[in-house]
Amino acid sequence: MPQDGAKEALVRGLNEDLAHEYQAIVSYLLYSRLANGPHRPELAEFFEGEIEDELGHAKLLAHKIVALGGTPTTRPAEVRLSVDNREMLELALEAEKETIGRYTRRLEEAESAGEVGLRVDLENIVAEETKHKEDLERILFRWQEL
Repeated sequence: MPQDGAKEALVRGLNEDLAHEYQAIVSYLLYSRLANGPHRPELAEFFEGEIEDELGHAKLLAHKIVALGGTPTTRPAEVRLSVDNREMLELALEAEKETIGRYTRRLEEAESAGEVGLRVDLENIVAEETKHKEDLERILFRWQEL
């Protein structure tokens, strides 16, 4: 039987995840506008395309936080910007790797709290975030500015 402490820890963790999803939305939106040079059209489209997935994750997290008796955070994690295309991609890649790590920890917390459905939702998010990470790795592979 899950303990209240396990659910409280889970809500805290989900709020941390939500703050990072907000960060991702803002980052990808701004990167899509700050991309420059000959790769600007493709990079802008790529970054903008990521926003919808991150927004979907934020919606799910906010719903689950409320369902568990918590209040969703309203503050994003710190947004790091750059005007250098490669650095934008590297910042996004670093964020995706960190996100996968956070969600992997959250899977364990969901299990401890007896939240089987949430665990499945989190597994799906990990799969999506892994795809984002792989896309960024492929874009950065042999990256060269013209």
